Amino acid sequence: MYATLFMILAVFMAIFALFVRMKAMKRPANVKKILIPPIAMSTGFLMFLYPPVREITPLEVIEAFSVGLLFSIILIKTSSFEIRGKDIYMKRSKAFPFILIGLLVIRIVFKLIFGIYFEYEVLAGMFFILAFGMILPWRVAMYLKFKEVEKQLRATRSGSKWPVKSENPTP
Repeated sequence: MYATLFMILAVFMAIFALFVRMKAMKRPANVKKILIPPIAMSTGFLMFLYPPVREITPLEVIEAFSVGLLFSIILIKTSSFEIRGKDIYMKRSKAFPFILIGLLVIRIVFKLIFGIYFEYEVLAGMFFILAFGMILPWRVAMYLKFKEVEKQLRATRSGSKWPVKSENPTP
């Protein structure tokens, strides 16, 4: 019963996140918007103060973080910025909704398969580590891409012959 309820809640949270991300892409990006999510998410590590969550082994931590790193590659490759007028915007990726939905499906499948072998608290901790392992490198890469496009914008403002719109700011 609880597993079904949590899966339904996860689907609604993913839909909500999808709408929030799509709406955020209509506003100019800035460093704060890029860096606050992993900082805010880091408070989730407080869950490891709860004894049942601490049953995660170091190998499981490494596995979860590594899977997150692998997933982050997809997000990094599909995230880029562009200059519109005087501002920098996140470039809308047609793949983003599919990536988010795909990650949700993978999470649900993992939960159904591995939920039998792990305590719920341990599995929740592993998924948190996976998510953090995905968001942290993605946001660092976004920050670096943003700074590169910001340099282009400054150069454009100073009269240089830099391109105004950037497809992919990093090589």
